[in-house]
Amino acid sequence: MDQTESLVKKIVEGLQEKKGKKIATIDLTKLSGAICQYMVICEGNTPTQVAALSDSVWDYVRKEAGEKPISIDGERNAQWIGMDYGTVLVHIFLPELRTFYNLENLWADSKVIRIPDLD
Repeated sequence: MDQTESLVKKIVEGLQEKKGKKIATIDLTKLSGAICQYMVICEGNTPTQVAALSDSVWDYVRKEAGEKPISIDGERNAQWIGMDYGTVLVHIFLPELRTFYNLENLWADSKVIRIPDLD
């Protein structure tokens, strides 16, 4: 497992710590001109949970992989938070915004892996 794949794994674990739902990873490594190598997409039921998921990823990845995001956007209203780790972009949505933007469909040419909820 390379460093980027390990980072994706740690991000997913950070999301699972706070019960992130419908987690999906998108492998963009085969697409030329892609903005990153992987995307991780997840949803939280409320803005409070979306913010908690972002905080969990930040803390967990920092502790487990020694990585911090280059930038984080959307924390103010916590409806869609984007975290940029350079090679990996993390998108944490409220369900209605995830449905509206439908990133999995936008990158349908890539390998999408859906991670089962832990419940």
